[in-house]
Amino acid sequence: MTATTQTTPPAQKKNQRKVAFAALIGTTIEWYDYFTYSTAAALVFAHLYFAPAGEGVGQLLAFATIGISFLFRPVGAFLAGHYGDKLGRRFILVVTLITMGVATALIGVIPTYETIGVTAPILLILLRILQGLSAGGEWGGAALLAVEHADDSNRGRAGSYPQLGVPLGMLLSSGVIALMTGVISPGEAFMEWGWRIPFLLSVVLIGVGYWVRRSVEDTPVFQEMNAEAAKRKAPILVLLKKHLPLVLVAALIFAGNNASGYMTTGGFVTKYATTDAVGFSQTDVLLAITFGSFVWLVSTAVSGVLADRIGRVRTYVIGFVILIATAFPLFWLIDTGSLGLMYLSLGIFSIGLGLSYGPQAALYVELFPASIRFSGVAISYALGAVIGGAFAPTIAQALLQATGTTASVSVYLVGMSVISLIAVSLVRDRKGIDLSVGNEAEQSVGVWRFGTKRA
Repeated sequence: MTATTQTTPPAQKKNQRKVAFAALIGTTIEWYDYFTYSTAAALVFAHLYFAPAGEGVGQLLAFATIGISFLFRPVGAFLAGHYGDKLGRRFILVVTLITMGVATALIGVIPTYETIGVTAPILLILLRILQGLSAGGEWGGAALLAVEHADDSNRGRAGSYPQLGVPLGMLLSSGVIALMTGVISPGEAFMEWGWRIPFLLSVVLIGVGYWVRRSVEDTPVFQEMNAEAAKRKAPILVLLKKHLPLVLVAALIFAGNNASGYMTTGGFVTKYATTDAVGFSQTDVLLAITFGSFVWLVSTAVSGVLADRIGRVRTYVIGFVILIATAFPLFWLIDTGSLGLMYLSLGIFSIGLGLSYGPQAALYVELFPASIRFSGVAISYALGAVIGGAFAPTIAQALLQATGTTASVSVYLVGMSVISLIAVSLVRDRKGIDLSVGNEAEQSVGVWRFGTKRA
């Protein structure tokens, strides 16, 4: 018995829209928090928390704190996956939302190194770790919430809603910070207190997200698991014993997109474009990234439709080809010092980001059997983030300092996208497969496009 029927009743369609909105609003808030930190790491944290290390090393340390949180995302994914498969998708989504929001708000009130010494960066890192634990569990729950509620023929589009939350979160974050740097607290005021406001705004967003997520039911698949007591199994152990190769390949599928995305969302482009060598103002760069986020948002929405029409894998391939083709022009156009060309470079690059990100929820959900699905989806995503985005800004900054040219950064991005292109070509497109608990036998085989058909 499938979770949905071919002709969806009006009440069920209304519930699906409600679920899609809950997935969207929650991931938007989560990633607003996450990206606000990344931008602050590029603009102020080196000076406020790592100044004794010097400008160059301090910036590397500030970017490294972004990566440290990624190391804890697999831990968050393990916990969220285990309890999400036992206690429900919605429960985990509420927990991760509150954890992320509280950690973000507290970052906004941490005293600086000048005030409390080494305790300041320690507190910053501890709260960043909490953000990592939350992010590790957030996406998997949102993806399952959206896709497991959807009709078989619309899973690509439904799965794009939690994906849309990422560029929306970036758009909201960069927009708010641009408002602070350009209007409310320009210049020294931003360094003194203005950077804290975007973090403190997270308190308001938590309340909105909590109310929305508490109002939706858990997924039909989890309700079936409850009824059949499938949740009593140890999902993590089953996943690692029977599906570890699939987890690793799924992680590599995500790595190229994540590495590329963190050039903008992780603050590297923000920092690079505001150096004396390029010469843009902070506000100009943040507004250009806001534009890029909008293009990313639109292309992600388009990719959800494409994933239902031409398949998840083909949509991915198109996205990775665009990322490979634009890795060098991204920096060439920024280096011209023309604001219009910077908008163009970020816009074209963001098309590839959207097309190689939008199909991910549907692809991941359809790869794993029902009783271990949350664990498989969450852990694959978290490992992909570690491999791809964890230290991407740090690596890019180190490459730039070592070579003196962004060409080395572009080579790095091309390499990551090629790896992901190969990885996604290894799995079978399973569009429309029955996701219910009763169909786990079919879900456990036929994953690989070549060679063995066992997962």
